[in-house]
Amino acid sequence: MKNYFKNIIAGLALLIASTGNAQEVFDEWKTIDDRTGKPKGIIKIYKKNGELYGDVVSILEEGKENAKCEKCEGDLKDKPVIGMTIIKGAVDNGDGEWKGKYLFDPEQAMTFRCKIWLNPDNPDELKVRGYLAFIYRTQTWQRVKD
Repeated sequence: MKNYFKNIIAGLALLIASTGNAQEVFDEWKTIDDRTGKPKGIIKIYKKNGELYGDVVSILEEGKENAKCEKCEGDLKDKPVIGMTIIKGAVDNGDGEWKGKYLFDPEQAMTFRCKIWLNPDNPDELKVRGYLAFIYRTQTWQRVKD
């Protein structure tokens, strides 16, 4: 009987652990163009020194797989977009929202302030909002499934 209860408790612990992992922002995400609805790329969101970062892992747009940052200036000029860090130093504000001052769009060569959070109705959707002054745009990214 003791083993039966141990197995139930172990099973519940595994279920809780797997549910918790599924509801984290730290994963790979497929970016979706909010204007066309088409996939653009894969971004890996990770934590470094307690802050959120995001790197371009791949480009999904046909013909742009080896894109370089042509409009960029300085160190990023003509650098490959794959491998580029497009989100830097976002901080968790305590309620599951991450806010930062660096969300970079290589196509426009523009940097925005950002807010990033999981869709409360679907943890496989990441909301990514870029701000320029009081104007903002929100994209919904989809979790990449194995």
